[in-house]
Order: sequence, then structure tokens, then C-alpha cells
Amino acid sequence: MAFENILITQNERVQTITINRPNQLNALNKQTIQELHEALKAAEGDARTRVIILTGSGEKAFVAGADIKEFASFDVAQGKQLAAQGQELLFNLLENLTTPVIAAVNGFALGGGLELAMASHIRIASDNARLGLPEVSLGVIPGYGGTQRLAQLVGRGKAMEMVATAGMISAQEAQSWGLVNHVTPQDELLPLAEKIASKICANSGNAIKSAIRAINANYTSGVNGYDVEIAEFGNCFGTEEFIEGTTAFVEKRKANFK
Repeated sequence: MAFENILITQNERVQTITINRPNQLNALNKQTIQELHEALKAAEGDARTRVIILTGSGEKAFVAGADIKEFASFDVAQGKQLAAQGQELLFNLLENLTTPVIAAVNGFALGGGLELAMASHIRIASDNARLGLPEVSLGVIPGYGGTQRLAQLVGRGKAMEMVATAGMISAQEAQSWGLVNHVTPQDELLPLAEKIASKICANSGNAIKSAIRAINANYTSGVNGYDVEIAEFGNCFGTEEFIEGTTAFVEKRKANFK
């Protein structure tokens, strides 16, 4: 499948999706959101792909926000539709993938860019990264799940401060707040993402899918996460990977998950 705004590379069981609009600091426009939707759906259905790494081209930006020119003239109804479609097409889809996604944040992750990273399962950042939700400085609020996921990750008070001030924080501050897992020099960012991906690939893919569903259930309105955990725990017992993992443990050898 040919894309104009993203690049896809496959290295054994790890697929890297790179948002490639460097002249626009990789800003998210409608076409890029659609392309990411299609690429992520394809990766989720590809048995070869056990982990997805999501990053931006160049050294300046992961994604520096949404493409404001596309919606500057929208009315109320169009604004609601923009947020609803974006959340459904990309951000909710990303969060609910059962293939783990590592966001490798290189440079600016602002607005829709930070929302994209927050919808990913794991976030790592280069030491020059700057993260923020500056939407209120434009007379609008984050519309792609930012108000919800930021509060889940850093707490209500810090989320209120970041959104209300429209300020940016450093990668180091983001790590101290729990917004990113690791901070590393930029030239080591993708190698670190690949190292984490390799560790994930060594484990049971079915168990990881179950774990993602169980963890996400805790943040889903009207769903009892403990009940989902019980169900997913039980489901694991019906997989060949459970047999291999427990047999390997008893035989004191490394499990070989197919």
C-alpha cells in the first residue's frame, strides 16, 4: 500500500511507522490521520508484526500538532465532527490495538502529537523533546482525547496546569511526571525503542494482547477491570503459548513462543 505522508519499515517482527511531513514538522492533517489508520489496522492484522514503533521524521519533531489551516474556519458542528472522527479513526484505535505500540518521541510533541503519543502503549523521548497541549492559546481545547489521557497519566492537577497554561515541559520533566517511560539522547532513541520491542517479542504475544485489554479496561467507563482481568487470565489457559511457557518453566529452559 502506497502512502504519501508516512513511511513503513519492517525489521523481522517489529514494524516502524514514521510520520513523514518534515516541512510541516510532521503536523497531523486529515490525510495523515487516514494513512495512520490504515497502516495501524494493517499492522494489527499482520501475524509478522509483534510490536509497532511510531515516530516522526527528522530531528525537530515527533508531531508538532494538528494542521490548523484545515479547521480554522470550522463552525461548532464541524468542530465536533472533527474531534469525533479523529478519535474514532486514530486515537481510540491506537489505544485499543492489541499489538503493543511504542511512541519514540523525537523533538516536539505538541497538541495532536502529544495526544498521539499518549494513545500509544509505551512512550520514550529524546532528551531534546518538548511536550505540551497548547490548544487553549488558540481558543480551543485538546480534542483527540488529550484532556482524558493526560489526567490518567499525570494526575488531575498537573493535567490542569499543562492544559491551562498551554506550556511545554521538557522530556526530563515528562519522565518525572510519568508521562514518558525513558529519556535518552536522540541518536539512541530508536535503538532504545528497538531494544524494548525485542524484549516484548520474547514473550507470549497472546498474553500481551490479553494484558493490554485488561489494563485498558481499568480506564473504560462502565467496565469492571478486575472482571476483564479474570476473563483474560482464564483465556490464556487455552493457548499453546501457555503450554509452552509453563512447560519451559518446569523444564528450566527458555520458552520458545511461536
